[in-house]
Amino acid sequence: MNVTRRTLLSGAVGVGALGLAACSSGGKAASGSSAASGPIQFYQSGDANQGGGYAKMAALYEQQTGKKVEVVEVAYADLPTKIKNAAQANALPALARMPSIDPVWKDRLVDLKDIVTANKVKSGFVVQESSGKALSLPSDITAVGMFVNKTLWDKEGVKYPTTESSIWTWDEFVAAAKQVQASAGAKYGLVFDRSSHREKALMFEFGSTWWLPDGSGTYTTNDATKTALNFFKSITDDKFMPKSVWLSNDDPNALFKSGQVAAYYSGSWQIADFAANIKSFEWASVYLPKQPVRASNFGEAAEMVIFDGTGQEQPAHDFLNWLYTPANYQKLCEYSVMLPAVDGVTPNYSANKDALTLYNQEIAASPDIVGKVKQNDFKNMLSGKAVSGDPARDETVKFLNGQQDVDTTVSNVSKALTSAFK
Repeated sequence: MNVTRRTLLSGAVGVGALGLAACSSGGKAASGSSAASGPIQFYQSGDANQGGGYAKMAALYEQQTGKKVEVVEVAYADLPTKIKNAAQANALPALARMPSIDPVWKDRLVDLKDIVTANKVKSGFVVQESSGKALSLPSDITAVGMFVNKTLWDKEGVKYPTTESSIWTWDEFVAAAKQVQASAGAKYGLVFDRSSHREKALMFEFGSTWWLPDGSGTYTTNDATKTALNFFKSITDDKFMPKSVWLSNDDPNALFKSGQVAAYYSGSWQIADFAANIKSFEWASVYLPKQPVRASNFGEAAEMVIFDGTGQEQPAHDFLNWLYTPANYQKLCEYSVMLPAVDGVTPNYSANKDALTLYNQEIAASPDIVGKVKQNDFKNMLSGKAVSGDPARDETVKFLNGQQDVDTTVSNVSKALTSAFK
């Protein structure tokens, strides 16, 4: 394992913690204000499984400290706009769990470096400025992975890999899934989330370097990207895999839950949902195929941030520091069925422990390119520059729909990223 990989999964760098007073960049409201003495307002978006974990931890915090944390649930699609509008109206909450950091309010963030250091938060997932200021903490780690309808596979006697030494190739997986599909009369062999986050994992498995800037800032990729795209199109044929998910935005989660699909390419965030809501068949997490590279795509699920100028900087800091203390963070991971973003934390999951262990193995085995792409994403996120839409996904849709060939697809993604970020 070389330096890039160690950096991504290592604990916090540096020694010593900053004093608590340093956690705020000079709050604009006095700590004795009515805002500081009221409930700590925490905006986040989560379902009953993951979001419920934060509510449980807030209740425990109030029980232990007497300080109330008001967890405000906001629809995921609405959360970025709500926080952007709140920043412009100077009406931000104390803290939030955000999908990403918006340049509109990134200068309103409290430095969280002391929490990173004190609690050994995985530093490779911390968004930092060049000055070393930690703008956010990873709420948890997610990774791309595959699920199978275990009931169908077992009924037809078709095997899937259960150890790292027996991991299949994509060709072997497709052959096995087609056997299950035909024997069991399943509607599809595979459904695949309509997301470039999942597409990246497929690309990495074929040896792609995704798209990264060269020395001149031009975004380029390697030939394996075309190989992966051609393969993806070959299985998106309405026989093995439905075109409707990528071309019409049909819900792959619902298709898998119907019990009529042999396998589902998605990720670790589905485990809590499946454990709670799939009753009609058994499911299992299985190792991802390789062709020839073993890889997942992983990263922070969301960004935990504290906003400056609310009058609640210190109470919010105290809560977040308490939440990331290993014993408390372990409880959160257990409640919400999350992969930990704190070194040394080993949750004792009440169910699906094998599935979650498998994801940690997939993360550890992934190549350095995954971390390089993630760090470039962080850099772009903080740059204030933005790309329209999701070029890799959007151009892939055109390719799958027969609107353009693979060379045009790769070229268009390169041009869009270069135009946006060079």
